[in-house]
Amino acid sequence: MFEGHPKGLWALALANTGERFGYYTMLAVFLFFLQDNFGFSMGTSSSIQAAFLGIVYFVPLFGGMLADKFGFGKMVTSGIVIMFLGYLLLSLPLGAGAMALGVMALALLFICIGTGLFKGNLQVLVGNLYDDPKYSAKRDEGFSIFYMAINLGSMFAAAVALSIMAWAQDSMGISKGDSYHYAFAVACISLILSIAIYYAFRKTFAHADRAKVAANGAEVAEEELTPAQTKERIICLCLVFAVVIFFWMAFHQNGITMNQFAREYTATSETGFMSLFLSKSLSFTEIRSFWNLLLCVITVYGVLNIFQSKTAKGKAVAGLIAVASVGVLVYKAMNVTGSVVVEAPIFQQFNPCFVVALTPIIGIIFGALAKKGKEPSSPMKIGLGMLVAAMAFVVLLVASWSLPAAEEQAAAVAAGTATLVSPNWLISTYFVLTIAELLLSPIGISFVSKVAPPKYKGMMMGGWFVATAIGNFLIMVPGLMWGMNLSIIWGVLIGICLLSAAFIFAILKRLEAVAK
Repeated sequence: MFEGHPKGLWALALANTGERFGYYTMLAVFLFFLQDNFGFSMGTSSSIQAAFLGIVYFVPLFGGMLADKFGFGKMVTSGIVIMFLGYLLLSLPLGAGAMALGVMALALLFICIGTGLFKGNLQVLVGNLYDDPKYSAKRDEGFSIFYMAINLGSMFAAAVALSIMAWAQDSMGISKGDSYHYAFAVACISLILSIAIYYAFRKTFAHADRAKVAANGAEVAEEELTPAQTKERIICLCLVFAVVIFFWMAFHQNGITMNQFAREYTATSETGFMSLFLSKSLSFTEIRSFWNLLLCVITVYGVLNIFQSKTAKGKAVAGLIAVASVGVLVYKAMNVTGSVVVEAPIFQQFNPCFVVALTPIIGIIFGALAKKGKEPSSPMKIGLGMLVAAMAFVVLLVASWSLPAAEEQAAAVAAGTATLVSPNWLISTYFVLTIAELLLSPIGISFVSKVAPPKYKGMMMGGWFVATAIGNFLIMVPGLMWGMNLSIIWGVLIGICLLSAAFIFAILKRLEAVAK
């Protein structure tokens, strides 16, 4: 899966890794920052976060239009600088007054504009690398690798955010509300790393910032499309975007209702083996849950390389790495004592961890199917992704079946009589939802880069993010429903995912025709 890709892929992927680490470090605690620092309710906080997520993914449409005219590289660079200013403002501890609210609003605006210029246009550069016939067959794989790198950036964001905040509170005497700003400051550092990687390896992808090109930099004639073909491609992409809206509405409940479910309905302590993945250290250099999750990922890659390595030496090294990783985990499990505190944001580290671990497995499965001529088309994968997303919320539905609504649960918690579910329910939900994400998100982005008319690549990639923006704005709907019975909330999300899957399958042949 990792062989035969253009060198520029790795540079662009790593540049995105740094930026995403900062973004998800901020996002992991932003909902609680609004509640703890400003005293906002769940409804108000979820509405602010939904508005932010909506705008941050809507602006790439304009960023793409600007890039179609002025160049993708220029927009990427401008975006990083503007984002840096936003995170810098957000890291200032200004209290909870009117000035603090104003500065926060300005910071969020900068982050939105910067992300709009950076995110979509970086992905267009990745897609342009695969316009070369030498690499075209590996487009889906390339975007899956790129997507995996994004999640490397977000994999330990939640754990770092919590550890930085705990260090600020316990070692420096910083108040809880002000400690959030230390987590936000991490994003500034990550963006410096991101732009350093981008410019250090720019030669490997500079040719992708022009017309359709080959790997040697020579220009290739753009594909000529009739007006009818251009119209059909744009219509098909818009139909896919309509489905993407509801996927992200469901998926990004990880920062809203799923986060609140973790805080109000999930056990606040854990013992035994699973405690290894739910604990955090007060030390920035020792984030225990992250390192234990990383050992699991290393084990997966070690086992896979036993079968994929082309040499006996490679197989032996992979086997030793896998055995060593398992050995360390077993040793830790045998020496677990007591219980650990489970904090709600820590669950957000599981999704990126699962992305990193599952990406090569899914790649191997589809690679094997491709050799037999049975690999599903990109639109089919998107439809399957929506079905799997529905199953993720079925898991939460089962976990919540006998639980009371939020107000009754709060009273039970205060009285010490509340029923709290095992953290394993949320972890299982994240596992299934990650499979859905891998079937839909990187494949969908790959589909856009392939089908978009050459003259509108930036705008169409921006359209993908507009759909994401609308979905992010709609995440407030389940948030505003929070006082209802949980079964109703999860049932609505299940229904939305199933209807979206049915829509994709209904227009499948049309989508497959434009992708040929």
